[in-house]
Amino acid sequence: MDRNRIVNLFTDLCRINSPSGQEEAMARYVTNFLGNLGLAVNPDDAGNLIATLAASEGCEDCPRIFFCAHLDTIEPTENLNIIIGDDRICTDETTILGADDKAGVCAILEAIRIVVEENIPHGQIQLLFTVGEEAGMKGARHLNPRLMDSDFGYVLDSYPPVGTIVFRTPTTYEIKVTIRGREAHAGVEPERGVNAIQIAADAISQMRLGRIDAETTANIGSIHGGQATNVVCPEVVITAEARSLNRQKVEAQVAHMTQLFEQAAEKFGGVVEIESNLSYKGYAHDWEEPCVRVVQAAWARLGWGDPETREICGASDANILNAKGLRSCVLGVAMQNIHTHHEYVLIEDLVRSVQLVLAIIESARDYGRP
Repeated sequence: MDRNRIVNLFTDLCRINSPSGQEEAMARYVTNFLGNLGLAVNPDDAGNLIATLAASEGCEDCPRIFFCAHLDTIEPTENLNIIIGDDRICTDETTILGADDKAGVCAILEAIRIVVEENIPHGQIQLLFTVGEEAGMKGARHLNPRLMDSDFGYVLDSYPPVGTIVFRTPTTYEIKVTIRGREAHAGVEPERGVNAIQIAADAISQMRLGRIDAETTANIGSIHGGQATNVVCPEVVITAEARSLNRQKVEAQVAHMTQLFEQAAEKFGGVVEIESNLSYKGYAHDWEEPCVRVVQAAWARLGWGDPETREICGASDANILNAKGLRSCVLGVAMQNIHTHHEYVLIEDLVRSVQLVLAIIESARDYGRP
C-alpha cells in the first residue's frame, strides 16, 4: 500500500473543479485512469460512467459486485488551496476540499489499480461513477439498471469510521403548497381580501415540525408571496419536506401537514393546492444479506473486529439504486466536516478506505466457499 501514491491520487482528484452539472473533467480523468489499466469505460445517457473488470480465471462463479461513488461536489472548488499536513489534508478554508465524494472515488480507483497491478484474483467487479448526486441524485435516477450486471454493491459516500455500514435510511417526501387568497387594498377595504400569508401562518403555527421523534423529521423550507404592504397578499407558495426511517410515519406526517393547510384555507376563505411527491424510498439491511456479510468478512480479514453501523436521515445514490433493484449499502470512507469549508481527511483514513475496498473484493471472491 503506497501511502504517497494514494495522497497524490486524492489531491489530483480534488484539484479538478466538478460541481454538479460540471463533471466532465472528472469523467475524463477517471476514464483515462481506468483506460490505462485496460478497462473500457462506457458513459450512459445521463453522463454516469460504467466500467467492468471481468472475473479472474477460476472466479467466474464468484459474486458479481459493484462499487459506486459520485463525481460531483456540493459547490465549486476553483482556486482550491490544498494543505497537506503530517496526518491530514484540508484547504485554507476558502473552499470545500471535495472529499465528498472524491475520497470514495480515490479508494475505488487505487484499489482497482492494485488489483490489476498485483493480479489479485477476483470475481467480476463493476464500477459506477455517478453525476449530479449533490443535486438530488440525478445521475442515479436516470441510470438504466439493465446496464449493471451485479449481485450487490457498495456506495462509498459516508463519513468515518471507515467501513461503517449505513444500514437504514429514510423515505422522504417533498411538498409544494400553493395558497390562494384574494387581493384587496390593505388600507381602503382589507375586509374584502383573504390574506394567503395569514392562512399559511395559521397552518404552520399548529404543525409538528423539526424533530418529530427518533425516526422522523419535517421542515418548512421556503415561503414566497406578497406584492406590497398595501395589498392583502393573494398568493403564497411554500416548499416543505418530511422524512422518516419508518414509511408509515412519514406518510402520517405528510397527511398531518396537508390537513392543517386545508383546514386553514377553509377557515379564512382561501384555496389551497398541495403536491406531495415521493423524493426517494428508504431502505434497510439485515445482517444476513450478502452485501453485509461480505463487509463483515472484510472487517475480519483486516483485523478490525465487528463492523460499526449507523442509521441516518440523509440520502445517497444507494437510495435510488436499491429502489432500482441494485442492492447496495453505503460505507464510511475518509471524509469529515463535509459540505463545509472546514472539510478534511485523515491520511490514515484514505489508506484504510483503499484497504477496505480490497478486502471487500477478496471477501466477495471467497463468499460462499467452504
